[in-house]
Amino acid sequence: MWLVRPALPDDVNQILEIAGAAGSETARLSSTLPRQRDALAEKIKHSLTSLAGKTISGGPLPRFLFVLEDTATGRIHGTAGIDARAGNGQPFYNYRRDALIHASHELGISSRVDVLYPSHGLTDHTLLCSFSITPELRNTEAFELLSRARILFIAEHRDWFTQRVAVEIQGVQHEDGSVPFWDSLGRHFFNMDFETADQHSGALSKTFIAELMPPHPVYVTLLSEAAQEALGQPHELTVPNLELLQREGFQAGCYLDIFDGGPVLEARTDALHTLVTSQRKALHGSVNDAGDGSGDLCLIAAGGGAGFRCTLARAAGTLEGTLKVPVKVWGLLDKTAGDEVRVAPC
Repeated sequence: MWLVRPALPDDVNQILEIAGAAGSETARLSSTLPRQRDALAEKIKHSLTSLAGKTISGGPLPRFLFVLEDTATGRIHGTAGIDARAGNGQPFYNYRRDALIHASHELGISSRVDVLYPSHGLTDHTLLCSFSITPELRNTEAFELLSRARILFIAEHRDWFTQRVAVEIQGVQHEDGSVPFWDSLGRHFFNMDFETADQHSGALSKTFIAELMPPHPVYVTLLSEAAQEALGQPHELTVPNLELLQREGFQAGCYLDIFDGGPVLEARTDALHTLVTSQRKALHGSVNDAGDGSGDLCLIAAGGGAGFRCTLARAAGTLEGTLKVPVKVWGLLDKTAGDEVRVAPC
């Protein structure tokens, strides 16, 4: 069975394998997942501290990292994260796409010009991040479980998160490693390639952007044709994730990723589909409900903080309003008869 649970210190080696070597497909799609052991270990430690509710006033804000585990083998096949506040106490930078109208009454000419404004308007929004999964699991039930489990975690800990949630989608990047938007703009102000800049952002923060990027608006017409075409477009490998998030209620707004020009999606937290359709149910008491293939496939989550668990299983309601699931699911969620779980339809 598949299980989503908080990342643990012993998971470091497997997570590093998932992040992959620089340039791998998985790595390109998980830019906020550090590929350095020390940075990743610190990220896991921060997550566990956040899960325990021990973040210090004035210190780093809560950040959470989860893994997708195959319980039959113990192998980890993916990661997914949540930052309670984008920027983690520092400005969270994007480009905001807008337009200027240039007009001359004397000449009778008027033209609309697209402009990119440096912005940190999404700072302190809740941010979904660090999503990566092994290639063979794309477009599978496990893929959906890993992404949506975060929404059930938010539902269980609603007061930890804000009224708005955002997620950055990886932008256009070619097989040779070239990134049209970065190559046309960012590389002129950073003495580093895209891969290095992206890793600095994931391992550290985006505050260095403010020190190196020009604070002035960027006229889109001055970018290369390839960069203009890439604006707001997702990497082809992120399309399944983009479509899943759109089904959740996310929509692309006016913001773009400051490195690759990919779309930034936004949603109202309390309107997320998984959150709205989820319900709390008590587990049915009969041990005879060991699972005969009946019932609907659902996401089932239980536990708070570091005890959070989420899996996929067939479940059926009873006349008493309780939930029948295979007994093996009880053990997986560390729950027993009468305990409450949160269930959402697939």
